[in-house]
Amino acid sequence: MAASVYETDIPARLDRLPWHRFHWLVITALGVTWILDGLEVTLVGSLSGAFAGPNGLSMSESQIGLAASAYLGGAIIGALGFGQLTDLYGRKRLFSVTVLVYAVATIATGFSWNFVSFALFRFGTGAGIGGEYAAINSAIDELIPARARGWTDLAINGTFWIGAALGAGSSLVLLDPHVLPPWLGWRLAFGIGGALGFGVIVLRRFVPESPRWLMTHGRIHDAERIVRDIELRIGGRAGALPPPAGKPIRLAPRGPVSLIELGAVLLRRYPRRTVLGLTLMAAQAFCYNAVFFTYALVLRRFYAVPADRVGEYILAFAAGNFLGPLLLGRLFDTVGRRIMIALTYGLAGTLMAATALLFAFGALGAAGQTALWTGIFFIASAAASAAYLTVGEIFPLELRALIIALFYGFGTAIGGIAGPALFGLLIESGSRAALMWGYLLAAALMIAACAVEAAIGIDAERRPLEEVAAPLSTRG
Repeated sequence: MAASVYETDIPARLDRLPWHRFHWLVITALGVTWILDGLEVTLVGSLSGAFAGPNGLSMSESQIGLAASAYLGGAIIGALGFGQLTDLYGRKRLFSVTVLVYAVATIATGFSWNFVSFALFRFGTGAGIGGEYAAINSAIDELIPARARGWTDLAINGTFWIGAALGAGSSLVLLDPHVLPPWLGWRLAFGIGGALGFGVIVLRRFVPESPRWLMTHGRIHDAERIVRDIELRIGGRAGALPPPAGKPIRLAPRGPVSLIELGAVLLRRYPRRTVLGLTLMAAQAFCYNAVFFTYALVLRRFYAVPADRVGEYILAFAAGNFLGPLLLGRLFDTVGRRIMIALTYGLAGTLMAATALLFAFGALGAAGQTALWTGIFFIASAAASAAYLTVGEIFPLELRALIIALFYGFGTAIGGIAGPALFGLLIESGSRAALMWGYLLAAALMIAACAVEAAIGIDAERRPLEEVAAPLSTRG
């Protein structure tokens, strides 16, 4: 048994490591979660004309919106359930379980026989993805050096759009009647994510448990062993490692965090951070889930784009979303979190409001609408990724996964579940004016989040996680 109080420099040793292929392993094996989510969301959007039509499940536009909400509902439940288990039993155990849940459920979606079964399997797929967010984001934040945490998180989150491009591109092939029968193509498409999921399970065997999680659970010897192994691997190529910066921290092993203690952390110890996290997550969730989940419906209803050509437009949209976090990410570590988060939320919201008005007056074609959305979400994608970065780094380590799950869940419930259902109804009405008000609502939420970030944002750039928020187990 570990001593009642012990001193360790593990966080400083992890943060001082030079970039190495070990870090590429971490972001590849764990960051693929976002690719899978992007694949799932885009498949449903790009394939909606196929599985909702006579060769599919004969679903209405409002049912498509409800199915999207079922996916998000599953993501919330999965995030909350698996998030708590991740803090209790470790990052490594849970990021293997969650990807398995995802893989099985998404393959099952291809065997759906009606709207109810489709929505049920989408719920299960979402549960796996939601659990992934909690387990993966906490592990990545704890394994990546502080100086690179910002751009790494944003770049990883931006890979959602690699999955989106994969989904859009595959839909062009699988929905081509010259390649596959219409009733079969959309079903096979859901097998792509399942196959990737099972491959990821194998790759994640080589990612170690988070030493930061181990040290706060009294397993200091296991944590030391893992850090030494990482140092040997990196030192063998990079040479002598720089000395750790900062002082060691003193910790005392403790039991699980109770609901009362969780509430005290959120509402008494960090109330401003709680408001900040909820605002950022809710605004980006409504903006993205409302607009993107129903974008294929907009193209078909208002611009008469054939179902088998929707993927072409989404490919351009996905490119802008991927490049935003990739190209802007380093500014979040240099210019700073507060300035960049406020700027990206505010600018995205303002441009979205302008585009909503152009749409309402019929001033845009399908290509023009897509070009404007691509530019807006180049910026909004960086903002949304920064929301996940924020909630993952501003609360204590012992409840990091659960905090990520809570904010993802509440943010998605406030801004995500209602969004696709609401926009599905607005699109079904066929009214440009009605849909304009939906877009203006999304814009207003983004601008409000900008104001909140500017007022109470946290300057967490290049700072150790333990300095941004001291662990609950800290002593002295």
